[in-house]
Amino acid sequence: MRRFLRDNGLSLVLFSLFLFFLAGQALTGWDEYNSERREHKVDGVSFGHYLTTGHFGEAVFENWESEFLQMSSYVVLTIWFKQKGSAESKSISGGDEVDREPDPKKRNAPGPVRRGGWRLKLYENSLSLLFVLLFLASLLLHAGEGARTFNVEQSLHNEPTVSVPEYMRTSRFWFESFQNWQSEFLATGCIVLFSVWLRQRGSPESKPVDMGHAQMEGH
Repeated sequence: MRRFLRDNGLSLVLFSLFLFFLAGQALTGWDEYNSERREHKVDGVSFGHYLTTGHFGEAVFENWESEFLQMSSYVVLTIWFKQKGSAESKSISGGDEVDREPDPKKRNAPGPVRRGGWRLKLYENSLSLLFVLLFLASLLLHAGEGARTFNVEQSLHNEPTVSVPEYMRTSRFWFESFQNWQSEFLATGCIVLFSVWLRQRGSPESKPVDMGHAQMEGH
């Protein structure tokens, strides 16, 4: 068990924090949701029921959507675009380890590498493909849950409801998306640029403290 915790400490901590903050979001969202219902002279709901509402689902998937967009874009954009001196970029002059041709004879090479063909081609792009699929799934779930929330509000005001495709054409849906997307690219751009000049000792997201600003890790 100790070895498992050592080998997987980072992912365990990150996913534990995810669950902690998701629970916090659920509890505070439940309180907010019931407050809104009381303002409209409608009875509140139980916590279990709240977790099935569009109010909770929309908030969750709206944020997942932006995070997976950030990850998929970053993985793909760093293939071609570079930033001199950044710990988050490939070398300006090329010759990076990630660009070399996969060796099927290399010890412990993954199965798709040994088999080659379409399996290798798929595996070569599997990380970006996964994040793109997660982004698209989150986008659709955001739209579906957002439409549910929108229709509840419409019903409370005796207004007509809309379908999911109709909701995706509203400015509300795109406002919710764009307000998250812009912040993700701002944060990513900041770590790419600031890692040129600033350091954090012990972090793989930073260059060594004594490395020059124009230098890059491994070059």
